Amino acid sequence: MRILVLGASGFLGGHVAGYLATLPGVRVLGGGRGPGADLTADLATVRPDDLTRLLADADVGAVVNCAGAVGGDAASLAEANARGPAVLADALHRAAPTARLVHLGSAAEYGTGPEGVAVRESAPAAPLGPYGATKLAGTLAVTGSPLDAIVLRLFNVLGPGAPASGLPGRLAGELRRLADAGDAAGSGAVRVGDLSAYRDFVDARDVARAVALAATVPGPLPRVVNVGSGRAVRMREVAHGLAAAAGFRGGIEETAPHGSARSAAVPWQCADVRTARRALGWTPRIALADSLRDMWAHVTSTPLPDNGVADVGARAVPGAG
Repeated sequence: MRILVLGASGFLGGHVAGYLATLPGVRVLGGGRGPGADLTADLATVRPDDLTRLLADADVGAVVNCAGAVGGDAASLAEANARGPAVLADALHRAAPTARLVHLGSAAEYGTGPEGVAVRESAPAAPLGPYGATKLAGTLAVTGSPLDAIVLRLFNVLGPGAPASGLPGRLAGELRRLADAGDAAGSGAVRVGDLSAYRDFVDARDVARAVALAATVPGPLPRVVNVGSGRAVRMREVAHGLAAAAGFRGGIEETAPHGSARSAAVPWQCADVRTARRALGWTPRIALADSLRDMWAHVTSTPLPDNGVADVGARAVPGAG
């Protein structure tokens, strides 16, 4: 089976492509904007007819869309997260109507919900900002298509290579900077925003396994499936767990002036993952402490660029919650 992974050079795309490549009978094709990709296209700008031709030539049995954006202005987010999936679904239907499409959505599509309640796929989607709104538009384009398509709605993804667009990756890079400056044990402090919000964190390697199942399990699948740990933890627990993995004994001060607006607006979020277990046979396997330990091991093995900030991940990817 030939499976095309769009966004294969990114954080999640790399994990997904790497895991799929280990499966017997699967040949992975990498898609992206770079010249080294098997299929070179930018979903934000590619013409639908051109993408249709490229997909027909690729002769794939499944496409996994890991491409997207988590930052930028509203227009850029709309191009990557709304236009991209819409063009992809249309082109794939014309080029390979029997192929399965696996698209990565985001928990940000849900918006806020009752504290203490794990959100189900049937919950109303009410995103609070441009990122969530554009991700929801992409989801609707995929689920409204005639394709054999499934959207995996990812909660907060971390693990080796997590990008600095999220708290774990950003904090790992700062701890690495302190370690390289000779302050590994930590006599100083790291400043962050408010860490009181509860989030559901899932390891990228567990996500990759869910994607592989979604791409290869025979028969009809639900249109939307949550992928998370099924457990809400304070972001403070994640920050201190990462500091412990790094051996950092300094302070973590929640005094940064510009915290996450979404954390304030959505104080609690957790995935109900029963649909994933029932439809895909998937449950998360990697504990949060192991994710944080492996994140730190990855950061310490990654060279620092000239700006002194650890390159803890590739381009931004959807699903950061």
